[in-house]
Amino acid sequence: MIFKDREHAARLLVQKLAKYQGQKPLVLGIPRGAVPMAKIIADGLQGELDVVLVHKLGAPGQPEFAIGAVDEKGRVYLTDVAAELEISAQYLAREKEEQLETLRRRRARYTPLRSPINPSGRVVIVVDNGIATGATMIAALRSVREQRPAKLVGAVAVLPVSTLREIRKYADEIVYLDTPEDFMAVGQYFDDFSQVTDERVIEVLESVSAGEQSKEKSVA
Repeated sequence: MIFKDREHAARLLVQKLAKYQGQKPLVLGIPRGAVPMAKIIADGLQGELDVVLVHKLGAPGQPEFAIGAVDEKGRVYLTDVAAELEISAQYLAREKEEQLETLRRRRARYTPLRSPINPSGRVVIVVDNGIATGATMIAALRSVREQRPAKLVGAVAVLPVSTLREIRKYADEIVYLDTPEDFMAVGQYFDDFSQVTDERVIEVLESVSAGEQSKEKSVA
């Protein structure tokens, strides 16, 4: 399946997640690419939008190749590849700190005036546009699970079958659109997979805050 863009994929996911309408799910986008998708899903399900901050840990000399991921509390998930490559503890510690700093900057920019929304006791849907190794999604699911949601759902447009089997261990349900046998990279399944900037993420989150303030004023 080829998606026109992230919006197309998000609207298809809304259809597959329709059973959660009326339950006011908390929809968490993994920055940056999945945040606009999460906004569409939250709107479609009459849910609430926020972000879950995780960042991949890159391999030595190959920063785009994920060997794991870290959440904003510093918890690390490592893939089997990290052990196979015999990556040193010193490298992992340095990479962890670099990516933690990225997460601190993002939190300061994304939600400067409020704390993250508490997922405890709620249906929580963690959204990513596509998954290759699964490291960031697993780190995100583990991070949310520790906060005791009533139900934890992963939602993704495209991923390989092997990764689907792995991430199912960390969620109550995984909702997806395609698991192609010839999976190479997420971007090959989107006609438009242009980069989502920090500015776009902030715009999406600020639009939600502005809408909530408007509702509060109208009720008052």
